Amino acid sequence: MPESFWKLVLIVACVAPVMECEVFTSMAHLEATLYAERDIASTLRRHVQRERERLNKLEQLADDYAQHSQKALADPSYYLGNPVNAFLLIKRFTLDWNKNVSPMLGNDSWQELNTELQYIRQDLPTTEDLTGAAVALMRLQDTYNLDTSTIAHGSIGGVLSSKLTVEDCFQLGRLTYNEEDFYHTTLWMEEAMNRLGDKDATPAKRVELLDYLAFSYFKQGYIKRALTLTNELLELDPDHERAFNNKRYYEDTLVKQGENPAERAERPAMQRQADDYQQSSEFLTYEALCRGERTQKISNAHRLKCQYVHNNHPWLLLQPAKEEEMHLDPWIVMYHDVLSDRNIRDIQMLATPRLNRATVQNPETGILETATYRISKSAWLKGTDHPTIAKVNQKIEAITGLNMDTAEELQVANYGMGGHYEPHYDFAKEDEKDAFESLGTGNRIATFLNYMSDVEAGGATVFPRLGLTLYPKKGASAFWYNLYKSGNGIYRTRHAACPVLVGVKWVSNKWIHERGQEFRHPCSLRRDE
Repeated sequence: MPESFWKLVLIVACVAPVMECEVFTSMAHLEATLYAERDIASTLRRHVQRERERLNKLEQLADDYAQHSQKALADPSYYLGNPVNAFLLIKRFTLDWNKNVSPMLGNDSWQELNTELQYIRQDLPTTEDLTGAAVALMRLQDTYNLDTSTIAHGSIGGVLSSKLTVEDCFQLGRLTYNEEDFYHTTLWMEEAMNRLGDKDATPAKRVELLDYLAFSYFKQGYIKRALTLTNELLELDPDHERAFNNKRYYEDTLVKQGENPAERAERPAMQRQADDYQQSSEFLTYEALCRGERTQKISNAHRLKCQYVHNNHPWLLLQPAKEEEMHLDPWIVMYHDVLSDRNIRDIQMLATPRLNRATVQNPETGILETATYRISKSAWLKGTDHPTIAKVNQKIEAITGLNMDTAEELQVANYGMGGHYEPHYDFAKEDEKDAFESLGTGNRIATFLNYMSDVEAGGATVFPRLGLTLYPKKGASAFWYNLYKSGNGIYRTRHAACPVLVGVKWVSNKWIHERGQEFRHPCSLRRDE
């Protein structure tokens, strides 16, 4: 598609100033920032050209004033004694001034520039996006065990990136400090300290870094280290009142703990801040799988096979589905070459203007709300929206043999910086009986997940209870049943979308429901069939 078309699509998604349009949660919307940056460059160049013309006129006006005043001041009494000269002088600085000079000396030109830039700024990131991006970077650092210095020197996940300056590292530390994430504050402030060169290593900058560092160590319980850094700060700035008061508090606390405040403390081996769930076996397994680590053997891996399937469906007789088994119990498969490039372009084109921050259902209230454990933007597409969507629905029905009439609309998701979705079930558990009551189609019996982009690094789909990792492959689809034939949930299908480390991730989900499958996937009297 032409660039102008994509720009229009992206601008439509964020054009209204009254609407919230955070960009860090979607790469599709973050791409609009690049177009906005290009437009700002063009706008500034036009302004510079206007300014050049304005300055040329001001220079000509200055020459005229200089010549006029030089002539008049040769004999002011004679000059002003002529009423015409006096009138023209007054006119010169009233009517003529307002007409010729004020537009060049006033703020009109800057107001015009500001108006243009404010319109363009609708596609630029906000302070919320800046904080969100910093949090996302910390999430990537933790999940993929990325070294702070390696990131700062321009490598993330083995992929070259822009290098971070001392000021960049400091700002990352400050953003995490504002979020009370003191673990990452210390990592990035230490990196900024280590990278201070002659140009940056001013006493004021060192004081600022030490101030953040000392308090961040204190908040993590490393009081002796906090005192050591505070002493270094006071050597540079003996009049720093807050540091002086902190020093006394740290010393008193250490004495009460029976420790010697005079002992210098080296940098400790810090523990990442994590809540109970983030320290759980499931979460640690999820992160390990995201890194490509093997957490357990795949059960009956020797029996997994690849085959062509047609299900006696006319759509698949000449072009069977390419089925690759990934796990047998529960049964999880990958189908290759399901979506064509054209299918994907159509879906992305339709979804992009509709993308909104993805939500999850609160199990207590039933209300859809945003959550930090799901960072992406999503849109819903009906089969009637475009022939491509109808064809995709038909193809899913042909491959799975399940009825799409009662399935949910196609949900398209675009993951932004560090976009992820922590471990979850697609089906409603037994205590969530009202989860899909409004649909009237029963529980989600199965999931069909289309990968619509390759991802350079990260972004895998993982099943922590199975030790299974599925890597995104453009055009491929994953399929699994969420319910046994008895209608009970298959709890081992709990899965997650790993954070996108490098690249852009597009997926689309088709959640298939129980109603309408009575004769296609009949019930069973055996609980776990």
